[in-house]
Amino acid sequence: MKHRIVVLGAGYAGAYVAGTLARRLSPLDTEITVVNAEPDFVQRLRLHQLAAGREIEAPQLADVFAGTGIRLRLARVTAVDPERRVVALTDADGGGELGYDTLVYALGSQAADRGVPGAATHAFDVSSRPSALRLREALAHLDRQGGRVLVVGDGLTGIETATEVAESRPGLSVTLVARGELGAALSAGARSHLRQACDRLGITVLEHTTVEAVEATRVRCAGGAALASDATVWTAGFAVGPLAAAGGLEVTEAGRIVVDRTMRSLSHPDVYAVGDSAHAIGDNGRPLPMSCASAGYTGRQAAAAIVGRLTGREVPTTKLEYHGNHISLGQRDGILQLVGDDAQAKPTYVGGRRAARIKAAILRMSLWTTSHPTFGLPKRKLRLAAPDPSAGKTVPPLETEAAARG
Repeated sequence: MKHRIVVLGAGYAGAYVAGTLARRLSPLDTEITVVNAEPDFVQRLRLHQLAAGREIEAPQLADVFAGTGIRLRLARVTAVDPERRVVALTDADGGGELGYDTLVYALGSQAADRGVPGAATHAFDVSSRPSALRLREALAHLDRQGGRVLVVGDGLTGIETATEVAESRPGLSVTLVARGELGAALSAGARSHLRQACDRLGITVLEHTTVEAVEATRVRCAGGAALASDATVWTAGFAVGPLAAAGGLEVTEAGRIVVDRTMRSLSHPDVYAVGDSAHAIGDNGRPLPMSCASAGYTGRQAAAAIVGRLTGREVPTTKLEYHGNHISLGQRDGILQLVGDDAQAKPTYVGGRRAARIKAAILRMSLWTTSHPTFGLPKRKLRLAAPDPSAGKTVPPLETEAAARG
């Protein structure tokens, strides 16, 4: 009987894990299935650019996984049942259940309205391709007649969205609403650079402003102030969807699956979580932030752990680091801010075109890696080990052994 590995989600983390497992376990009697709702790969790091009007590549997942041995199932996950080791799916044919022996949960995160009335109803977001395309259509309409765009949230997504829209559509009036000081997590020099970029692009920055409600043509703020808006973009937080919690997995308040050092669920050892879905403690003793870099680190650790446990080898410990942030400020400007082990910004930073080139290179590398999913660690001569009793496995040992291909 084949050992069934199911990967939920084909974003940066999910595609990487699936590809790495396919490469390293290909001589063995395993079956890898990737479940994803969309037929193409979504470059989430560039969704603010898509919304602003730029064209970005979206490789078809069928082409990405062609020839890898990975099965692609285009379906939406509606439930996870870790006790029965099945996931419920909905697709064009109606869906059904898909069983697994090892599950990799990589469904990412989504915009969180934080309970603010009207945010889910009246605001746009850039957390998914459909939502980014809706904003793109709205901005294109406003651009023809002029309009006011209000970006709520001064995190990385808010900053990148506001600067990209302002640069790509200079006919629009862009306001960035910051709950605290703009760029508070950055070094003093980087904060100054950010302010200069906003001034250059004509972005109005409102600091120490809390939005309490979003309406169709305005937002209401604490203290009674109202800000007119023809398109409100909500970037004031992200959270993991409710599926993991509903299935009984141990999660944090934000819905992230609590995992051990190897990305294995503390409550259900058949389940691994990677990317934004995982509440993982980094090497600095702090939770890894939701980011593309974290997707890479957690994905690498999960893949190494799965291979180690399936083959009876020692489970390696890979790095779980967080070095800093790469922030784009339009197409020709950016900030590279490094952080220390205490997660605080280091005094120095890189800004301007050099930072923009570094960010562009990271985006190209991330796309290339995803488009070549089995490119990774060299294959080794492996053998599936007997099941781990502590994980509740029922799959019998497999005696298949094959030499690694060159």
